[in-house]
Amino acid sequence: MLDRLEQQSPDALLALIKLYEADPRDTKIDLGVGVYRTADGATPVFRAIKAAEKQLVDTQPTKAYLGPEGDMGFVRALVPHIFGKTGNRDGRIEGMQTPGGTGAVRLAIALAGKAGVEQVWMGTPSWPNHAQILADCGMKAATFNHANADGSADMDGLRDVIAKAGKNDAVLLHGACHNPTGVDYTNEEWDEIAGLLADKGLLPIIDLAYQGLGDGMEEDAYGVRAVLAAVPEALVAYSCDKNFGLYRDRVGALYAMGASADDTARIMSNGASLARANWSMPPDHGGASVRMILEDEDLTAQWLSEVEEMRQRIGQVRAKLAASGTAGAVDLTPLGEQKGMFAMLPVSKEQVQQLREDHGVYMAGSGRINVAGLTMGNIDAFTDALAAVTG
Repeated sequence: MLDRLEQQSPDALLALIKLYEADPRDTKIDLGVGVYRTADGATPVFRAIKAAEKQLVDTQPTKAYLGPEGDMGFVRALVPHIFGKTGNRDGRIEGMQTPGGTGAVRLAIALAGKAGVEQVWMGTPSWPNHAQILADCGMKAATFNHANADGSADMDGLRDVIAKAGKNDAVLLHGACHNPTGVDYTNEEWDEIAGLLADKGLLPIIDLAYQGLGDGMEEDAYGVRAVLAAVPEALVAYSCDKNFGLYRDRVGALYAMGASADDTARIMSNGASLARANWSMPPDHGGASVRMILEDEDLTAQWLSEVEEMRQRIGQVRAKLAASGTAGAVDLTPLGEQKGMFAMLPVSKEQVQQLREDHGVYMAGSGRINVAGLTMGNIDAFTDALAAVTG
């Protein structure tokens, strides 16, 4: 029966990795793969993670199963960093570990569907896997425009969909450092969004995958905290892949807030049941390493310092791009106000191909670039290539 399966197209970004690796040019630039890179192009293991892993190897007493909820010490140690000093709101917020932020989004959508959500509204463009997860979960997706041409968030589009959304609808929002546009809501806009969601009674699903890489750990949590302060229930998907550098270890968590502590307990029982049927239990090593960092004041301080180094470097790249002004037909100035690792450039697929073939610049066909793939040494070469192709 397996011969009935149809051939699927390979993931475009994964295919881009192979093309880049096969390119012999020393001047090639990788702006496609969504990982942080240092000024010398490396994606290192955090120093704090190395220290925690050493402790873990020396002290971990067993590799026995933890259960579908994973390492609850890890889950709860993240709570004050995400939700603030108010913590779990008298037991109304609880979480469970997941295989990466992707697993957290998947579990959130599955939970929403089990609770009777019929449709999820999603701003576009969005992380491509959002749409794939919704489709695979059998969830109807509806879209609205996320960003305006001037680099601001399209609040009119969001207001319109919240006004017309049905009572069994949910809204999927990026908590900070929007992927792929880099266009975030301002604090004032988040306050308005929180009120609109509360008034309409819609379920917020917030994907917070890049906390700390925009304006800072506290600043990047503003949207999540504003929404959760206004609504009775919400789901928050969290990733440690970027702000702990744990990409291949797949470290994430899903948090749920119910109208009461009893409601939250019931929600999490369903989350555990769904997780058991999907991955049984999440991998432990990365989550345990994060827990050990967050339980140690010195390691926590070291980790926060490393996140700040990342944020500052991304900011420096964005500032230099913005200072370039225009490159051919592309205005780069809005990139200075945007947040996080990603940005969208108004280039065609043909121009993207020309950038790759003629200049060794590798980026997604959609025009998304990973700004962390740029350095002070190759930005000029990138803008020159962009000017040559679009001018």
